[in-house]
Amino acid sequence: MIKKSVQLLMLSKASKSDEKALEALNRVKAAGFDSIELNSFMVHPSSFMVRALTKAAGMGVGSSGKRDWKGLIEKSGLSVTSLHSDLGSLERNMDGVVEEATKFGTNRIVITGMYRYDYTSSSSISSLATRLNKCGESLKKSGMELFYHNHNIELTLDEKGRRALDVLLLETDKENLSFEIDTYWLGEAGADPKEWMKKMGERMKLWHIADRGWRSKKDQITPIVECDSVELGTGNMPLEELLDIAKVNRVEEIVLETHKNWINNDPVASLEISGKWLKERV
Repeated sequence: MIKKSVQLLMLSKASKSDEKALEALNRVKAAGFDSIELNSFMVHPSSFMVRALTKAAGMGVGSSGKRDWKGLIEKSGLSVTSLHSDLGSLERNMDGVVEEATKFGTNRIVITGMYRYDYTSSSSISSLATRLNKCGESLKKSGMELFYHNHNIELTLDEKGRRALDVLLLETDKENLSFEIDTYWLGEAGADPKEWMKKMGERMKLWHIADRGWRSKKDQITPIVECDSVELGTGNMPLEELLDIAKVNRVEEIVLETHKNWINNDPVASLEISGKWLKERV
């Protein structure tokens, strides 16, 4: 049975106090989700630079770093899917990252892409594959598993005409690196998510899911609208087909994540709608 999870980023707006955060977590549980996926920059106070970078990427963290997430998650009855981290932190202080993941009861550590990195350079991408291999091999000794989470930049072509995501798949060892495939970002990049999921096969152990569409406006003037994430089943992603492939790939957990554009600007109401879609199919 595939487990269902929510990315903690969806709860940043609902985490202005421990009481509010617990209320949100309880609603996540009631919506049929099993777990929460954490971010290292959200589970403890982060530097101004980290908060600025995440906000610039559309992922404001608010005051989430002040919350007692371990205690709150335990009270809600949810488990922890994985811990999102960054490659630099792993390379500088692997023991610290492992300790944090262990504290939350997960053995999965996810690298969520590289900031200010050249994905058009063949040597840079091969170097990234080497670094991921090395970290993944070291993490295995601590009982941990390393994942790479894509966005849209990994669909960039290098000077040899190769896509970065292909290079990471081909030049890393399946024993050292698994993938958390985000089909929303593949679709946003103009790629076919179904083909990429098939290509990843059983190395795709986690699936980041979101639908893609828009909110209609009564006063819409132009026939061109801006796409964004929307609740599952209300957009145009081929989610039913993607779910079938996920089952073939033996995906272990499906993780819901949207950063904004929630119905009524309410992230918890949004995840409840998406939770209903998942509950009917998973």
